[in-house]
Amino acid sequence: MSHAPVPANEPRTDWTRAEIAALFDLPFTELLFRAAETHRAHHAPDQVQLCTLLSIKTGGCQEDCGYCAQSVHADAGVKATKLMDVREVLQSAARAKDAGSQRFCMGAAWRNPKQRDMPAIVEIVKGVSAMGMETCMTLGMLTPGQATQLADAGLDYYNHNIDTSPERYGDVITTRTLGDRLDTLGHVRGAGINVCSGGIVGMGETRADRVGFIHTLATLPRHPESVPVNALVPVKGTVLGDLLEGTPLAKIDDIEFVRTVAVARLTMPMSMVRLSAGRESMSEAVQALCFMAGANSIFTGDKLLTAPNAGDDADSAMLARLGLTPMTAIEPMREAAE
Repeated sequence: MSHAPVPANEPRTDWTRAEIAALFDLPFTELLFRAAETHRAHHAPDQVQLCTLLSIKTGGCQEDCGYCAQSVHADAGVKATKLMDVREVLQSAARAKDAGSQRFCMGAAWRNPKQRDMPAIVEIVKGVSAMGMETCMTLGMLTPGQATQLADAGLDYYNHNIDTSPERYGDVITTRTLGDRLDTLGHVRGAGINVCSGGIVGMGETRADRVGFIHTLATLPRHPESVPVNALVPVKGTVLGDLLEGTPLAKIDDIEFVRTVAVARLTMPMSMVRLSAGRESMSEAVQALCFMAGANSIFTGDKLLTAPNAGDDADSAMLARLGLTPMTAIEPMREAAE
């Protein structure tokens, strides 16, 4: 695999699937070595950004995402709630900051936000930003006008995952297309907000699907500044949770997960690669390999939306054992829309 060197400030966006597949096929230690080199060229190798994720509106989502307990199509026992009060959200953000989080992410189980909810959302963004925390929201699909409202409020990142490969996408979700998701990412980018987009592995996909998933992100006109890599947490009552229960596909192979992180780092060298859902089932050794492979962000606390998480104390102890330190300086924020 040879290609002309690219300046450090101009990551490649012309990756082919064959090139990405060849990275996946490298001997494991060689892949990790290359990913670690790339990571060190662009990021502090001993620092990990601590993030907290809060569900500000849970359940009742009209989408049929096969992995999600918050879908009305699931029978996972998740009770639908209204949007949290602004003051409650800000109190949660303050607690997260006190616990060491630098980044506060907020998720609402909507297909798309209603305009009547936007004033409260704007107030929340402004309030969390005023605390000096980095802000991220995931609210479903956005119109260009809503993206502009969030940008004007000071939102740093908007999360909208592509979830999986184009070929696998329709097997996981039918109520919106991959094109719909890419349209929202375009609206976010156009408003000048940093893009946060990744996906979920361990949904019964093939390696070719993992190649296609990373290829879709790595060939966007501009890489997402943030790439969360989730391992599916199978939830009973969801389509995928019930389908995969008791099968060898119920958990992605640890080495394959680390390979996915490493390939994400190599193809998107300047992005934050975030270990997201599924981390509570990973050993510290596997997580250490992920950090070596280029992951530099984790979600702390004991819950991610509705899924369990490792917890602050366990994470602090792990980072101390690994000699890693929480990131203190907030990375560059939004750039002006072109």
